[in-house]
Amino acid sequence: MVRTGGEPDAFVGAARAALQEMDPQLPLIQPQSLEQIANQSPSVFLRRYPSYLIGSLAALALALAVVGLYGLISHMVLQRTREIGIRVALGAQRRDILRMVLRQGIRATVAGVAIGVVAGLALTRLLRSLLYGVTPGDWLTFLSVALLLLVVALAACSIPGRRATRVDPIVALRYE
Repeated sequence: MVRTGGEPDAFVGAARAALQEMDPQLPLIQPQSLEQIANQSPSVFLRRYPSYLIGSLAALALALAVVGLYGLISHMVLQRTREIGIRVALGAQRRDILRMVLRQGIRATVAGVAIGVVAGLALTRLLRSLLYGVTPGDWLTFLSVALLLLVVALAACSIPGRRATRVDPIVALRYE
């Protein structure tokens, strides 16, 4: 075993040379850092596995939230096509229509994120034993996820919003 002050892989050559100097017959077989050995240990994997599982489920939840938000805003715009057509016929500008759709989507997202943060803070107290390296009130995690959801919501709202700006008033008023 060799203790190093820097990156362990950088000292493999020096350790091999020192070992050859001591006894040329001693081989250096598969040099590994202590971190690599610990990462291969089944007990470390079993300790980290719940974190990997929770992280994967969180990514899946985020993807479902994005798809759901896009579907919700898209459906809202579809239901309001007639109203948007009337607004355009009365002289509403395209940026006003886009702003209206974005405002409604962001408003729904902010409400959902607020409810999610409160529920998340309550549930992390229950999941304290499964969280590795994260405190139950980790504000950096909550803030970053909330900001990520707001940015994704803005992107998800912009597609139906741009579609709403192209509503032809004649076509929108013809169909019900």
